[in-house]
Amino acid sequence: MDIFNNSSILSWLEYFSTNTDIDLEHVKILDITKKNKSLIPAVEGHKCVLAFTEAGDQDIFYKMWEVGLGDCEIIYNEGSEPSGEIKTNKVSEMIDRGINASAGMIILNPNARSTIKFGMDNKKFASGSVRYVGSEIRSVILSKMEIGDSKNLCIISGESIAIEAAMISSEGSVVAVEYKERDRETLEENVNKFGVSNVTIIDHVGEDTMEGLPVPDTTMLVASASMEQEIEFLKGLNPNMTFVVYTLDFKVAANISDTFAKYGLNDVNIIQIAVSHLTSKNVFENQPAPWIITGKSL
Repeated sequence: MDIFNNSSILSWLEYFSTNTDIDLEHVKILDITKKNKSLIPAVEGHKCVLAFTEAGDQDIFYKMWEVGLGDCEIIYNEGSEPSGEIKTNKVSEMIDRGINASAGMIILNPNARSTIKFGMDNKKFASGSVRYVGSEIRSVILSKMEIGDSKNLCIISGESIAIEAAMISSEGSVVAVEYKERDRETLEENVNKFGVSNVTIIDHVGEDTMEGLPVPDTTMLVASASMEQEIEFLKGLNPNMTFVVYTLDFKVAANISDTFAKYGLNDVNIIQIAVSHLTSKNVFENQPAPWIITGKSL
Protein backbone atom coordinates (compact mmCIF):
# COMPACT_ATOMS: atom_id res chain seq x y z
CA MET A 1 0.00 0.00 0.00
CA ASP A 2 1.30 3.47 -0.91
CA ILE A 3 2.07 5.73 2.02
CA PHE A 4 1.04 8.75 -0.07
CA ASN A 5 -2.10 8.44 -2.17
CA ASN A 6 -3.75 11.10 -4.32
CA SER A 7 -5.77 12.44 -1.41
CA SER A 8 -2.75 12.92 0.88
CA ILE A 9 -0.69 14.47 -1.92
CA LEU A 10 -3.46 17.00 -2.57
CA SER A 11 -3.61 17.79 1.16
CA TRP A 12 0.11 18.53 1.25
CA LEU A 13 -0.17 20.70 -1.87
CA GLU A 14 -2.95 22.70 -0.24
CA TYR A 15 -0.93 23.03 2.98
CA PHE A 16 2.13 24.45 1.22
CA SER A 17 -0.02 26.62 -1.04
CA THR A 18 -1.73 28.17 1.98
CA ASN A 19 1.40 28.68 4.07
CA THR A 20 3.98 29.76 1.48
CA ASP A 21 4.11 32.09 -1.53
CA ILE A 22 5.59 29.39 -3.79
CA ASP A 23 4.03 29.00 -7.22
CA LEU A 24 3.09 25.33 -7.15
CA GLU A 25 2.24 25.34 -10.84
CA HIS A 26 5.85 24.47 -11.67
CA VAL A 27 6.59 22.12 -8.77
CA LYS A 28 8.07 18.67 -9.41
CA ILE A 29 6.24 16.09 -7.29
CA LEU A 30 8.37 13.11 -6.26
CA ASP A 31 7.43 10.25 -3.96
CA ILE A 32 10.78 8.75 -2.96
CA THR A 33 9.09 6.10 -0.82
CA LYS A 34 8.46 4.29 -4.11
CA LYS A 35 11.09 2.11 -5.74
CA ASN A 36 13.53 3.69 -8.21
CA LYS A 37 12.72 7.29 -7.29
CA SER A 38 15.87 9.39 -6.83
CA LEU A 39 15.77 12.70 -4.98
CA ILE A 40 19.15 14.25 -5.82
CA PRO A 41 18.80 14.21 -9.64
CA ALA A 42 15.29 15.67 -9.29
CA VAL A 43 16.54 18.52 -7.10
CA GLU A 44 19.48 19.20 -9.43
CA GLY A 45 17.11 19.52 -12.38
CA HIS A 46 14.17 21.42 -10.85
CA LYS A 47 13.93 24.71 -8.95
CA CYS A 48 11.09 23.44 -6.77
CA VAL A 49 10.52 19.82 -5.70
CA LEU A 50 7.74 18.56 -3.44
CA ALA A 51 9.26 15.37 -2.04
CA PHE A 52 7.40 12.75 -0.04
CA THR A 53 9.67 10.84 2.31
CA GLU A 54 9.46 7.94 4.72
CA ALA A 55 10.58 8.06 8.33
CA GLY A 56 13.97 6.52 8.99
CA ASP A 57 16.15 8.05 6.27
CA GLN A 58 18.95 9.45 8.40
CA ASP A 59 21.38 10.49 5.63
CA ILE A 60 19.14 12.30 3.18
CA PHE A 61 20.34 15.85 3.90
CA TYR A 62 24.00 14.83 4.29
CA LYS A 63 23.93 13.20 0.84
CA MET A 64 22.44 16.35 -0.67
CA TRP A 65 25.08 18.51 0.99
CA GLU A 66 27.87 16.16 -0.14
CA VAL A 67 26.98 16.59 -3.84
CA GLY A 68 26.85 20.40 -3.60
CA LEU A 69 23.21 21.09 -2.75
CA GLY A 70 23.93 22.65 0.64
CA ASP A 71 22.44 26.02 -0.32
CA CYS A 72 19.04 24.55 -1.20
CA GLU A 73 16.20 25.56 1.13
CA ILE A 74 13.97 23.00 2.82
CA ILE A 75 10.41 24.04 3.73
CA TYR A 76 8.81 21.54 6.10
CA ASN A 77 6.95 20.91 9.33
CA GLU A 78 7.71 18.65 12.27
CA GLY A 79 4.83 16.23 11.94
CA SER A 80 3.49 13.60 9.59
CA GLU A 81 0.34 15.55 8.75
CA PRO A 82 -0.01 18.69 6.56
CA SER A 83 -0.67 21.04 9.45
CA GLY A 84 1.09 23.22 12.00
CA GLU A 85 4.01 25.62 11.80
CA ILE A 86 6.08 25.93 8.62
CA LYS A 87 9.86 25.87 9.06
CA THR A 88 12.63 26.81 6.64
CA ASN A 89 16.29 25.80 6.74
CA LYS A 90 19.14 25.35 4.33
CA VAL A 91 20.30 21.80 3.61
CA SER A 92 23.69 22.71 5.13
CA GLU A 93 21.91 23.39 8.43
CA MET A 94 20.19 19.99 8.41
CA ILE A 95 23.00 17.54 7.59
CA ASP A 96 23.00 16.11 11.12
CA ARG A 97 19.32 15.26 11.11
CA GLY A 98 17.28 12.73 9.18
CA ILE A 99 13.63 12.14 8.41
CA ASN A 100 11.69 11.39 11.60
CA ALA A 101 8.18 11.23 10.12
CA SER A 102 6.67 10.25 6.79
CA ALA A 103 5.78 13.64 5.34
CA GLY A 104 6.10 16.09 2.48
CA MET A 105 8.73 18.79 2.16
CA ILE A 106 9.50 21.49 -0.39
CA ILE A 107 13.07 21.75 -1.69
CA LEU A 108 14.06 24.97 -3.44
CA ASN A 109 17.12 24.99 -5.67
CA PRO A 110 17.61 28.38 -7.38
CA ASN A 111 20.66 26.99 -9.20
CA ALA A 112 18.82 24.06 -10.79
CA ARG A 113 19.90 23.39 -14.35
CA SER A 114 17.20 23.74 -17.00
CA THR A 115 18.95 21.46 -19.48
CA ILE A 116 20.61 18.07 -19.31
CA LYS A 117 24.34 18.30 -18.64
CA PHE A 118 26.54 15.48 -19.91
CA GLY A 119 30.03 14.66 -18.70
CA MET A 120 30.65 15.17 -14.99
CA ASP A 121 34.22 15.78 -13.84
CA ASN A 122 35.83 12.47 -12.89
CA LYS A 123 36.93 13.99 -9.59
CA LYS A 124 33.32 13.89 -8.43
CA PHE A 125 33.18 10.11 -8.55
CA ALA A 126 34.36 7.89 -5.72
CA SER A 127 37.98 6.84 -6.00
CA GLY A 128 38.37 3.09 -6.05
CA SER A 129 39.17 0.24 -8.40
CA VAL A 130 37.57 1.88 -11.46
CA ARG A 131 39.48 3.85 -14.09
CA TYR A 132 36.82 6.21 -15.38
CA VAL A 133 36.44 7.12 -19.02
CA GLY A 134 37.17 10.78 -19.78
CA SER A 135 34.27 13.16 -19.27
CA GLU A 136 34.30 14.35 -22.90
CA ILE A 137 34.05 10.80 -24.21
CA ARG A 138 31.37 9.97 -21.65
CA SER A 139 29.36 12.92 -22.94
CA VAL A 140 29.39 11.50 -26.47
CA ILE A 141 28.43 8.03 -25.26
CA LEU A 142 25.49 9.39 -23.27
CA SER A 143 24.38 11.42 -26.29
CA LYS A 144 24.55 8.35 -28.52
CA MET A 145 22.37 6.48 -26.02
CA GLU A 146 19.60 9.06 -26.60
CA ILE A 147 18.49 8.86 -22.97
CA GLY A 148 15.04 10.09 -22.00
CA ASP A 149 13.74 10.64 -18.49
CA SER A 150 11.93 7.28 -18.42
CA LYS A 151 14.22 5.01 -20.45
CA ASN A 152 15.31 1.58 -19.23
CA LEU A 153 19.04 1.02 -19.74
CA CYS A 154 21.68 -1.67 -19.34
CA ILE A 155 25.29 -0.56 -18.80
CA ILE A 156 28.03 -3.21 -18.96
CA SER A 157 31.41 -2.23 -17.49
CA GLY A 158 30.61 1.48 -17.73
CA GLU A 159 30.55 2.62 -14.12
CA SER A 160 30.48 6.41 -14.41
CA ILE A 161 28.19 6.12 -17.43
CA ALA A 162 25.73 4.13 -15.30
CA ILE A 163 25.64 6.89 -12.68
CA GLU A 164 25.10 9.74 -15.14
CA ALA A 165 22.56 7.71 -17.11
CA ALA A 166 20.60 7.05 -13.91
CA MET A 167 20.52 10.77 -13.17
CA ILE A 168 19.22 11.62 -16.64
CA SER A 169 16.71 8.77 -16.79
CA SER A 170 15.25 9.67 -13.39
CA GLU A 171 11.91 7.97 -14.09
CA GLY A 172 13.54 4.94 -15.75
CA SER A 173 15.99 2.29 -14.59
CA VAL A 174 19.60 1.23 -15.02
CA VAL A 175 20.88 -2.34 -14.82
CA ALA A 176 24.62 -2.01 -14.21
CA VAL A 177 26.72 -5.11 -14.94
CA GLU A 178 30.12 -5.30 -13.25
CA TYR A 179 32.03 -8.57 -13.43
CA LYS A 180 34.64 -7.72 -10.79
CA GLU A 181 33.69 -7.55 -7.13
CA ARG A 182 35.87 -4.50 -6.45
CA ASP A 183 34.24 -2.63 -9.34
CA ARG A 184 30.79 -3.49 -7.97
CA GLU A 185 31.83 -2.11 -4.59
CA THR A 186 33.05 1.15 -6.17
CA LEU A 187 29.84 1.46 -8.18
CA GLU A 188 27.77 0.87 -5.04
CA GLU A 189 29.73 3.65 -3.35
CA ASN A 190 28.85 6.00 -6.22
CA VAL A 191 25.19 4.95 -6.15
CA ASN A 192 25.05 5.91 -2.47
CA LYS A 193 27.04 9.09 -3.00
CA PHE A 194 24.79 10.43 -5.76
CA GLY A 195 21.55 9.05 -4.33
CA VAL A 196 20.47 7.25 -7.52
CA SER A 197 18.06 4.58 -6.32
CA ASN A 198 17.10 3.47 -9.83
CA VAL A 199 20.33 1.46 -10.32
CA THR A 200 20.44 -2.33 -9.91
CA ILE A 201 23.95 -3.83 -9.83
CA ILE A 202 24.48 -7.41 -11.06
CA ASP A 203 27.61 -9.47 -11.68
CA HIS A 204 26.77 -10.92 -15.13
CA VAL A 205 24.18 -10.93 -17.90
CA GLY A 206 21.84 -13.91 -17.69
CA GLU A 207 18.37 -15.18 -16.93
CA ASP A 208 19.19 -15.66 -13.25
CA THR A 209 20.37 -12.06 -12.75
CA MET A 210 17.93 -10.18 -14.99
CA GLU A 211 14.73 -12.01 -14.15
CA GLY A 212 12.15 -9.53 -12.86
CA LEU A 213 14.21 -6.47 -13.85
CA PRO A 214 12.94 -3.90 -16.39
CA VAL A 215 13.76 -4.92 -19.96
CA PRO A 216 16.31 -2.44 -21.35
CA ASP A 217 15.54 -0.18 -24.30
CA THR A 218 19.25 0.54 -24.85
CA THR A 219 22.42 -1.25 -23.80
CA MET A 220 25.84 0.38 -23.57
CA LEU A 221 28.77 -2.01 -23.26
CA VAL A 222 32.54 -2.06 -23.35
CA ALA A 223 33.67 -4.55 -25.98
CA SER A 224 35.07 -7.75 -24.49
CA ALA A 225 35.34 -11.46 -25.16
CA SER A 226 31.77 -11.89 -23.91
CA MET A 227 30.28 -9.14 -26.10
CA GLU A 228 28.50 -11.43 -28.58
CA GLN A 229 27.06 -13.55 -25.79
CA GLU A 230 25.75 -10.37 -24.11
CA ILE A 231 24.22 -9.04 -27.33
CA GLU A 232 22.56 -12.37 -28.12
CA PHE A 233 20.96 -12.66 -24.69
CA LEU A 234 19.83 -9.02 -24.49
CA LYS A 235 18.48 -9.08 -28.07
CA GLY A 236 16.37 -12.06 -26.94
CA LEU A 237 14.84 -9.88 -24.22
CA ASN A 238 14.10 -7.00 -26.57
CA PRO A 239 14.42 -7.56 -30.36
CA ASN A 240 14.36 -3.78 -30.91
CA MET A 241 17.12 -2.98 -28.45
CA THR A 242 19.74 -0.38 -29.40
CA PHE A 243 23.39 -1.10 -28.60
CA VAL A 244 26.20 1.40 -28.02
CA VAL A 245 29.67 -0.16 -27.93
CA TYR A 246 32.92 1.39 -26.64
CA THR A 247 36.20 -0.10 -27.83
CA LEU A 248 39.87 0.80 -28.21
CA ASP A 249 40.44 -2.26 -30.42
CA PHE A 250 40.66 -1.47 -34.14
CA LYS A 251 39.83 -5.05 -35.10
CA VAL A 252 36.60 -4.92 -33.12
CA ALA A 253 35.62 -1.66 -34.79
CA ALA A 254 36.55 -2.95 -38.26
CA ASN A 255 34.50 -6.14 -37.86
CA ILE A 256 31.57 -4.72 -35.90
CA SER A 257 29.22 -4.45 -38.90
CA ASP A 258 29.53 -8.19 -39.53
CA THR A 259 29.18 -8.93 -35.83
CA PHE A 260 26.06 -6.79 -35.53
CA ALA A 261 24.55 -8.28 -38.70
CA LYS A 262 24.56 -11.73 -37.08
CA TYR A 263 22.07 -10.37 -34.54
CA GLY A 264 19.91 -8.29 -36.87
CA LEU A 265 21.58 -4.96 -36.09
CA ASN A 266 21.92 -3.40 -39.51
CA ASP A 267 21.69 0.34 -38.81
CA VAL A 268 25.33 0.82 -37.78
CA ASN A 269 27.15 4.07 -37.04
CA ILE A 270 30.87 4.17 -36.16
CA ILE A 271 32.83 7.18 -34.96
CA GLN A 272 36.25 7.66 -33.41
CA ILE A 273 36.88 10.34 -30.80
CA ALA A 274 40.22 12.05 -30.23
CA VAL A 275 40.65 14.27 -27.16
CA SER A 276 43.74 16.27 -26.19
CA HIS A 277 44.29 18.20 -22.96
CA LEU A 278 46.65 21.12 -22.56
CA THR A 279 49.00 20.40 -19.66
CA SER A 280 50.61 22.85 -17.23
CA LYS A 281 53.72 22.70 -19.46
CA ASN A 282 51.71 24.03 -22.43
CA VAL A 283 51.92 20.67 -24.17
CA PHE A 284 48.89 18.85 -25.56
CA GLU A 285 48.54 15.39 -24.08
CA ASN A 286 46.55 12.92 -26.16
CA GLN A 287 43.91 10.78 -24.48
CA PRO A 288 42.96 7.25 -25.64
CA ALA A 289 40.95 7.51 -28.88
CA PRO A 290 38.08 5.00 -28.72
CA TRP A 291 35.55 3.99 -31.33
CA ILE A 292 31.91 4.51 -30.36
CA ILE A 293 29.63 2.20 -32.31
CA THR A 294 25.82 2.32 -32.42
CA GLY A 295 23.73 -0.55 -33.74
CA LYS A 296 19.96 -0.69 -34.24
CA SER A 297 17.49 -3.01 -35.91
CA LEU A 298 16.05 -1.63 -39.14
